[in-house]
Amino acid sequence: MDEDARTELASEVRDLVDPLVSRFSAGRARVRLGVNTAIHDDTAAELEAFARPLWGLAPLAAGGQAVPHAELWVQGLAHGSDPAHPEYWGEPVDHDQRIVEMAAIGFALALAPEQWWDPLSGPERDRLARWLLSALPRETSDNNWLFFPVLVGLALDRVGVPYDRSLITARLDRLETFWLGDGWYADGPTERRDYYVPWAMHFYGLLYDTLTGGDRFKDRAARFAGDFRHWFADDGAAVPYGRSLTYRWAQAAFWGALGFAGVDVLPWGEVKGYLLRHLRWWRGRPVAPDGLLSIGYGYPQPALAEQYNAPGSPYWSFKAYLALALPEQHAFWTAKEEPAPLLPAVSAQPHAGAVLMRAHGDVTLLAGRQHHPWVRHGAEKYAKFAYSTRFGFSLPNGTLGLEQGAYDSMLALSDDGGAHYRVREEPAAHYVSADTVLSTWHPWPDVEITTWLSAAAPWHVRTHRIRTARALHTAEGGFAVDRDAGTDRAVGPGYARVSAPAGLTGLRDLDGRRVGEVVDCLPGTNVLARRTALPVLIGQLPPGEHWLRCAVLGAPDGSEAEAAWREAPAFTHPTTLAHPPTTAHPTTGDGT
Repeated sequence: MDEDARTELASEVRDLVDPLVSRFSAGRARVRLGVNTAIHDDTAAELEAFARPLWGLAPLAAGGQAVPHAELWVQGLAHGSDPAHPEYWGEPVDHDQRIVEMAAIGFALALAPEQWWDPLSGPERDRLARWLLSALPRETSDNNWLFFPVLVGLALDRVGVPYDRSLITARLDRLETFWLGDGWYADGPTERRDYYVPWAMHFYGLLYDTLTGGDRFKDRAARFAGDFRHWFADDGAAVPYGRSLTYRWAQAAFWGALGFAGVDVLPWGEVKGYLLRHLRWWRGRPVAPDGLLSIGYGYPQPALAEQYNAPGSPYWSFKAYLALALPEQHAFWTAKEEPAPLLPAVSAQPHAGAVLMRAHGDVTLLAGRQHHPWVRHGAEKYAKFAYSTRFGFSLPNGTLGLEQGAYDSMLALSDDGGAHYRVREEPAAHYVSADTVLSTWHPWPDVEITTWLSAAAPWHVRTHRIRTARALHTAEGGFAVDRDAGTDRAVGPGYARVSAPAGLTGLRDLDGRRVGEVVDCLPGTNVLARRTALPVLIGQLPPGEHWLRCAVLGAPDGSEAEAAWREAPAFTHPTTLAHPPTTAHPTTGDGT
């Protein structure tokens, strides 16, 4: 039995909870962590900070381990659900953030009612039940939010409170329409297939099956596991991609949920390894400089926040600790942790519109279909060409020039001489073959670009067919690398390269027409490194049709990377690459 791992995870939960204690309000129903700049009101934000730690505390209780400061949450549940108390949370309305946090409370009550329900008096239970019931008829966002009333229903079932079950059935039926097959969901009727698939759609489905004794969702999760393991590097890092990255190690919550639900699809030592390596990768990173989890990814970075991120949002990370609900004799804990397995160098995942490439233990995701224009920096979070476990990706820190734009893994185009740039925001006409992602995009109505992204580990090859009615200044970026420990730079006709202790990154123009430069991006743009250097290829195009081709390298610094840099992959003309069919592409179908 790996009791050390189980004890270590429990200690992490307690260590993360301890700094919250001094932030509780007098009535214990609010946790005040800082200034709320989210789109929801302050009461909902303070409820969020109160409720989200329960994702980690409830598994502790269910697993028979001591729960720190449990009485604070008992008092908060009594007062926050009492309309006569000054700290009342308020009744939810349609699409209310309160419904999200009611699901966290529902999860805690369903998993460990003896910890938070049984200590309440009769009138306190009645008020809490009435407040939870008020969520069921409310409309939610048409995506993973549909699961939140379902989780509330699980709590009401566990504590014996009757409710209209048709309200739950309707949500489950609607969720069925998001199923794509092969283990994949969409997050609503959208192009999004990011971490909300594992940490929400599958996570909640596995909770539902386990707590109801059903098997509606388990097979789907088993099928998803084979694809999802390709998203993790050998050192445990997950590809930073998509929205809500401030939830950090919730990226690995799926692996604990597999254990919780008893989905025996991979060896338990392998599943356990994905979770534990990921949690170890996060340790020591400056994500909680004052003891409180910050908004950001690799460090406090408020610019990464979505509109719905309040100070308590990062505590959704606690979903990664669900395995603590398992008894110490469970196979998840008794199995010996296995190292990262040897996986194929390339994994094509059409439902995600992605090809994942593995080299030197790192993972690069080549992206071609997803987009989300509503969220802040949606183009950067979804529509860059490549996302790396080693190099992350960057966000703009201004609107002028390459330094402010930090256009890593993008083809940036300007029609005003390089002052303002446009990039791929909403890919269309997407297609995935065995090693290539194709998409078409329009930075202006009179500019059409078709882009092929092809895996050639440790390189990837980019090909762009550009049809433009206007003259364009172009800048194509490789990966951005941490420059704080010093860099070695080389630029010239047709190439740009930067090496540093954090890695080597560079581009070779396969036609030799562009010129290389290295840009020092503004601080705070990259999600992993505070200050970065970015190799770019610069060129100019008159109106007409043009082809741009380059090979991009990202690797650990060292002799292997230097050898790889000297030999760029041979270019394959795009007419021999996968082309989108004229009708439906292979990412459709219900798969049931």
